Amino acid sequence: MKYYIKTFGCQMNFNDSERIKGLLRTLGYQEAESWQEADLILINTCTIREKPDQKVFSHLGEYRKIKEENPKALIGVCGCLAQRMGYQLVQKAPVVDIMFSSFNIHQLPELIQRAQAGYKAIAILEEPPQDEDKLWEYPTVRDNPYCAYVTVMKGCDKNCTYCVVPKTRGRQRSRSIESILKEVKQLVAEGVKEIHLLGQNVTAWGQDIGSHFSELLYRVAEVDGVERIRFTTGHPKDLDEKIVKAMAEIPQVCEHIHLPFQAGSDRILKLMDRGYTKQEYLEKIEMLKEYVKGITFSTDVIVGFPTETEEDFEETLDLLKKVKFEQVFSFKYSPRPDTPAYSMQDQVPDEIKTERMQRLLELQKSILGEIAKSYEGTLQELLVESVEDGNKFIGRTRTNRWASVKSRENLLGRVVKVKVIRSHPFSMECELLN
Repeated sequence: MKYYIKTFGCQMNFNDSERIKGLLRTLGYQEAESWQEADLILINTCTIREKPDQKVFSHLGEYRKIKEENPKALIGVCGCLAQRMGYQLVQKAPVVDIMFSSFNIHQLPELIQRAQAGYKAIAILEEPPQDEDKLWEYPTVRDNPYCAYVTVMKGCDKNCTYCVVPKTRGRQRSRSIESILKEVKQLVAEGVKEIHLLGQNVTAWGQDIGSHFSELLYRVAEVDGVERIRFTTGHPKDLDEKIVKAMAEIPQVCEHIHLPFQAGSDRILKLMDRGYTKQEYLEKIEMLKEYVKGITFSTDVIVGFPTETEEDFEETLDLLKKVKFEQVFSFKYSPRPDTPAYSMQDQVPDEIKTERMQRLLELQKSILGEIAKSYEGTLQELLVESVEDGNKFIGRTRTNRWASVKSRENLLGRVVKVKVIRSHPFSMECELLN
């Protein structure tokens, strides 16, 4: 039996797919090279914006053709769109045989059995089940043997007015430190060098179990063999001095942080219910720079939130100029059903969103050009993750920039010192230092 998984969305979704692959392997399934040869097709969905929703239904229309060649083939939908739409999704796409959410991935074996018996196997729950942590017992199939995502929490307790995560992923549930460390130790034993801690709001880990995210950073760093630590995604409100001090004190924590600001206008931030002002966000950035020398930043930005004026948007551009992010993930505001922003007055016309987005991208392009030049001639530490053409090795710096270096020796999985010869906005060419 063969399976095929199509994944949309964030790193959390990709890590969920890795866990689904591990679960399916325990059932005897092998990964298919294409959906045409699969006995089980799963789409792991995102619903943070409208576009991913549309893509899911487009793919379902394509995948339904498999039933003509293989009538016993099963098609499933999981993840956030499944949780949000529930039975409406099956009504819209009757070809779906199996449906579940991130709450109950561990129930997939039973759902497959039910679907194979000819029933619609639909399991969308209002709340996470009591045995949700059973998922951690299954192995994980990863594409990258040197860097691994580790989910440390699920859900979110924030109430951002544009976001469906609390409804699709549930309230915040921190995974126990014992469970996390057990997985980290297993990963290191398998050859993993970099641990990437994941959560919808990872800096809030521990708040619901009487602990603090800084403690988790220290404990993961104590595991012998962990060479690098990253984490995604933090919320500015929960990033405190204890976390920043830990980042500075722990050698394995990389000098990079993804810290979404979403908007530069205090008025818009209040409408979004983000819980901080532009100035407070900039103070967090300054604290990070003070404690963690050479730290770089990436962020998320929403363009065209309801009522956004030209003056509001200029505040966003001003924040980009002040911080100089190395990566900006920008999105036009997409109204999501069942969120407060969905019914707000004065929705911004799409043509204005498009024009503002273009200006933002142009500004970021010029900032990236400046940043790229600043890397030339510098010495960097590279964790090599892949190879092209036999001798071109590719990896990431501690500041999260992709770089390549040529070598006759196999560098895969190694941390090497390099000198940057040429630096482009999204990549760097380096030479290996002895």
